[in-house]
Amino acid sequence: MIIAIDGPAASGKGTLGKRIAAHYSLIHLDTGKLYRAVARDTLAAGARPADECAALAAAEALDVGTLGDPFLMDGRLGEAASIVASHPAVREALLAYQRAFAQRKPGAVLDGRDIGTVICPEANVKLFVTATPEERARRRYLELRKAGNSLSEAEVLADIRRRDERDLNRAAAPLRQAEDAYLLDTTNLDIDAAFKAAIALIDAAMGHAGLAG
Repeated sequence: MIIAIDGPAASGKGTLGKRIAAHYSLIHLDTGKLYRAVARDTLAAGARPADECAALAAAEALDVGTLGDPFLMDGRLGEAASIVASHPAVREALLAYQRAFAQRKPGAVLDGRDIGTVICPEANVKLFVTATPEERARRRYLELRKAGNSLSEAEVLADIRRRDERDLNRAAAPLRQAEDAYLLDTTNLDIDAAFKAAIALIDAAMGHAGLAG
């Protein structure tokens, strides 16, 4: 079984993805970490994220064993990751790994921006998780402050708006809700309520498809 979860930055899809995977005993991939790792390695090589050739070299040489690097969640890396993710060649370089991951047994949960539309259009269940920019900025600000990051909430909101603009309008795999994806707006939901709502949607979809049990 493949569950695809898409949505904009800080919508809660990563946290939901982990919990959903654990609930159904599936493996989980936060595909955003792939682009954060590419951004990390591009910067480490002394190149700019906007340099598509340098970003592609980093993508092709990426060691997925480093996806657990705590630095990947550094607030300063988000903008760079969004920039490298806009390069068509970088997305193409990471496509095979993501699709192969989705095919692992007993099944997988993948979250990102283009899982239900490009990576796994055949996914058994698709969710599109969203929230208002202001609520997403509030969540990310609290998360970053807890980690010791000094960005202000206004700065986080500005960053999220820039990333939304880039994700929605990029030429390669723009962020959009798949036609057969269930919409889950988490603006007024805490993580427990969002998780319960997601499980209800998935169970209903599985039942309709004859996959329950």
